[in-house]
This record gives sequence, structure tokens and C-alpha cells, in this order.
Amino acid sequence: MSHFTTVKTELRKKEILTQSLVDMGFLPLEGTKLVRGFRGQTVKADLTVEMSKGSDIGFRLNPISETYELVTDIDLWQQTVPVERFLSQLTQRYALNTVLLATNEEGFEVAEQTNNQDGSIELVVTRWDS
Repeated sequence: MSHFTTVKTELRKKEILTQSLVDMGFLPLEGTKLVRGFRGQTVKADLTVEMSKGSDIGFRLNPISETYELVTDIDLWQQTVPVERFLSQLTQRYALNTVLLATNEEGFEVAEQTNNQDGSIELVVTRWDS
């Protein structure tokens, strides 16, 4: 019996997802890899984070919604925060990286970034017009 859980997300760009995981201290592996779960069971994912306890975190592209879904053995979840909080933190980091990329492409620079106690992030961006 499989213990793998798939959680829908709104994460669409693999490069930003990868950078967001790195920012959170993970070492994601790209390419089709196996996510390990209960009693050696595996499932394929497009982006994986190998965990030392034997239950990995994976992200698999859903071709219909064109989003990356989280796939993991939820019964063996060994992170310091629950899966819902992990996804919340990842989504926040993903949004930040999306904004940073867009502002950079538009010629803006980050003048100030503040990480508030409540977990929110404030950005001040500037652009010099010539």
C-alpha cells in the first residue's frame, strides 16, 4: 500500500522552485529521480530533495495544470515544520524570487529588503531613469 501524498501547488517555474528550495537550505536534484518512502517504496518526480531519514521530498509536473505538485510520504515527514507550513514558506520564497526576477528584468534594483517578525518580507526597489 502506497503512503505517498500529492499536494497541489501554484508553483509553475522549475528554475524559481529550485532557487527557492536552495534559499531554504535544501539541495534539490533536477531530472527524473525517485522519491523514497515507506518500506523502500518509490515514486518518480522531476525535482527531488533527498532526506537523510529515507523519506524524500519531490516535485512532479502536472501536465494538465502545468504546476509542480509536492509528492512525499506524509507519514514519514521529518521536517521541523508540518507539511502545510513548509509549503507556505516555500510559496513565500517562490513569490519573492518571482518578484526579484521580474524587477531585475524591468531594470529595478533592490534597495532594501526587510524580513519582519511576523514572517512577511518588505522590499523597496529603485530604478534610475536616464
